[in-house]
Amino acid sequence: MNVILLEKVQNLGILGDQVSVKSGYARNFLIPKGKAKPATKENIAAFAEIRAELEKAAAAELAVAQGIFENLNGQVATLEATAGDEGKLFGSIGTQDIADALKSTGFEVERRDVRMPDGVLRHVGTYEIDIQLHTDVVASITVEVKAIEE
Repeated sequence: MNVILLEKVQNLGILGDQVSVKSGYARNFLIPKGKAKPATKENIAAFAEIRAELEKAAAAELAVAQGIFENLNGQVATLEATAGDEGKLFGSIGTQDIADALKSTGFEVERRDVRMPDGVLRHVGTYEIDIQLHTDVVASITVEVKAIEE
């Protein structure tokens, strides 16, 4: 299925690109989320009229993400969890825990923006975690996991 992208989609294309994707991906994700429209003659003509507005909105979104990046990049988030004698946590620390820790320090971050390619944290220690603020802007933070002192 051919679609016109209404915003930059990672690993697919940028605003205004006409790309061919599988029908299910277009119907179930791109079109309902407002990221694309079917590439019909009517939609192509309508897109040409609103392209400037979409580019302006995309530039504003990028500027906001870069502003957050300046403040967030390099921050240290400290999380405490119950751990055994050898430093293994009873449970784990996931994306929601990190997002909540950042919210408590004043950064509005969604859990889907926290990138943990190695999975959840299960040991006491210091970890580098990426926060994807925009498709082009990725901040790196340090997460310190400490054992709760009893």
